[in-house]
Amino acid sequence: MCQILSLETHQPSYFHGNVFSGSLILRSTLLCGIMPKICTRYSSSLLVEVSLKHIVFCLDIGTLIEVRRAQLACKLSDEIAADMFREHAKKLIQENISSALDILKSRNKATNSPTQVIEEVKCVLAFNSLLTVLSKHPQGDRFARGLGPISLAGEHDHDRRAGDLKTLYRAYATDVLSDGPVDNEKLTPLNDLRNIFGLGKREAEAIISDVKSQAYRKRLAKSFNTDLAAAPSKASFLQNLCEELQFDPELASKMHEDIYRQKLQQFVADGELSKDETEALMAFQVRLCIPQETVDAAHTDICGQLFEKVVKEAILSVDGYNADRREAVRKAAQGLNLKKEAAMTIFSKAVRKLFLNYIQKAKAAGNRIEQAKELKKLISFNTVVVSELLADIKGEVTTAEPATSSATTEPETTESEGEDEDYEWESLETLKKTRPDKELKEKLGKASQKEITLKDDLPLRDRAELYQTYLMFCITGETTNVSFGTAISSKKDDSEYLMLKQLGHILGLTRKEAQDVHIKLAEKAFVQQAEVVLADGKLTESKADQLATIQKQVGLPSEHAQKIIKSITTTKLSSAIEASISRGQIGIQQVRGLKDANFELDSLISEPLRETIYKKCAEEIFSSGTGEFDEEEVYVKMPADLIISAEKARSIVQDIAKVRLENALVQAVALLRQKKRDGVISSLNDLLACDAAVPASKPLSWPTPRELDDLYCVYMKSIPKQDKLSRLQYLLDISAEKAEDLRDAATAGMLPQTAGQEEEELAF
Repeated sequence: MCQILSLETHQPSYFHGNVFSGSLILRSTLLCGIMPKICTRYSSSLLVEVSLKHIVFCLDIGTLIEVRRAQLACKLSDEIAADMFREHAKKLIQENISSALDILKSRNKATNSPTQVIEEVKCVLAFNSLLTVLSKHPQGDRFARGLGPISLAGEHDHDRRAGDLKTLYRAYATDVLSDGPVDNEKLTPLNDLRNIFGLGKREAEAIISDVKSQAYRKRLAKSFNTDLAAAPSKASFLQNLCEELQFDPELASKMHEDIYRQKLQQFVADGELSKDETEALMAFQVRLCIPQETVDAAHTDICGQLFEKVVKEAILSVDGYNADRREAVRKAAQGLNLKKEAAMTIFSKAVRKLFLNYIQKAKAAGNRIEQAKELKKLISFNTVVVSELLADIKGEVTTAEPATSSATTEPETTESEGEDEDYEWESLETLKKTRPDKELKEKLGKASQKEITLKDDLPLRDRAELYQTYLMFCITGETTNVSFGTAISSKKDDSEYLMLKQLGHILGLTRKEAQDVHIKLAEKAFVQQAEVVLADGKLTESKADQLATIQKQVGLPSEHAQKIIKSITTTKLSSAIEASISRGQIGIQQVRGLKDANFELDSLISEPLRETIYKKCAEEIFSSGTGEFDEEEVYVKMPADLIISAEKARSIVQDIAKVRLENALVQAVALLRQKKRDGVISSLNDLLACDAAVPASKPLSWPTPRELDDLYCVYMKSIPKQDKLSRLQYLLDISAEKAEDLRDAATAGMLPQTAGQEEEELAF
């Protein structure tokens, strides 16, 4: 049987346009009828496979019916038959795809025909469409199994062939979309081809978008000087073109920008824009409806790079900023058609970068003198190079020209004087020197620019420290080391202070910020000398005169000098007071004396020490032996004088009173046993004072009641106030009857003897 099959199938497996004859199917069916025992499932599969090899792109109903009959005759399952049919259909499609790719990749122009490629793809689409239609045929049950659209997705070599499939998909999309409007009639086959090739939706959309973009660019170029130029509404023309090609307007706007940038790049290749080129760019902007912001951004980017290059060459030139460099900068600033704001932004960025280089070198210097020298280089660079460059970019006449020297420097004086608001600091010598007179300005000649600063590049703290470093250099001058470890300071003239002011402008310091540095330095100098004068904390008349002389030398206003003096003396006094408090030498009366002398207690004495004083006062009240407790004094006046909250004060007093109440009773009994009558009375008064602060809710307990009776008798003999005696009676838990007996006995002179003294009378 195998020989018969091989003979019958010895013919081309794929040929276009032939109609399936069905002879092999019939013969295979007959063979299965003659040899039923041999026609196994395996042989049935072979027979159906041989039959399928005669299925080509031109299918008819009769062929499909014959294949179905062959399947049934061989008793092959529908599932296997369908798989075999789909595999055969995929092979047919793959053969056409391979043929199309061979043509597409051929280097021979004779064989590399786009038309042939498209025809092969159309044949694949037609075959897939035919399979789809036949799968929905009313008599589909009589047809071969496996009809329906084909997809190459999931094939074992699909990933390897994905690149070729995308290339073929792009070729077909380019052919379909490059001519005429884009509609569903063109997009539907593309969607079907995407499914056949097994491409992802995003991949296919990206390819179609790219093809549409090329088509849009082609149509745009074709109509740019014709239909688009003549259109009354450029925006409507472009909108209609996007709708015709179903092209995203946002992508179209991006393409317009790219076209403009390409033209601009082309025009500025020689370093400037001519009048014709400027007009051409204007035409592109108008016809392509490019916003002015986009145009400005393109000029800033493309022209800015060229301008930045020219500026950097001028700044870093070894020969300095000579006439050639000046001309190049002026040509670039004016010829590139850059807006002044954009040119200033580019120039500022380049200059600030160099400014920061000088700052880094200054910070890395070994000492203050070397730091000041680097800062001086920065100031000179700003005056000699940056200011000249800035004037050329802005098209202004520089101060280097004698005719305008006085005109450019004079307004600065007026402006500086007009800014003066804090006249109290005019006495600062260093601050006055930063405002040179007309003679010194004429001597220096050039004025420096103030527009480009490091305000946004460095924090205020760093900028103030750099300013202070150069200010110290202006004050002390440059130090030269000589033999034997000595050094000589060279005197600096007032021109250094003008450079200091220029440094303040470079650092972006406001007038107030620069003034604060001068004030801080002056205060520091005054404090250092005042602390030496006031080392003992005492301000005598001679010391006051000495401090006044120092104040004038430093130039510090009198009010600020007095604040510093008061701060120093207060600090010294505070230390002395803390020592006295720790020794117990400061009480509430001394505190009130300080308060009457207008001392600020909260800064002079810390809160814990004030609380210590209050506790001490409370303990003195509870140990005074008077039995008096003034609530207004303890809870109101004393906390107010010591700046302690009333709640905290009450808590402190009550804690002390609770502890002292029990201790006072124990102490009274102990003194009673020692026959110390006055001590007993004082202890009982302290007990009553504690009770007044924290009234007891019940009588006090004691193991020997007779000793409590004795305490009551001793206190009664001192003739106290009745309310105190009554309160003591309650605290000692003495009944009214016993108290009456004790009073009667006292009146008759027959008080009982105290415990342990049965043989002699209590000698009170």
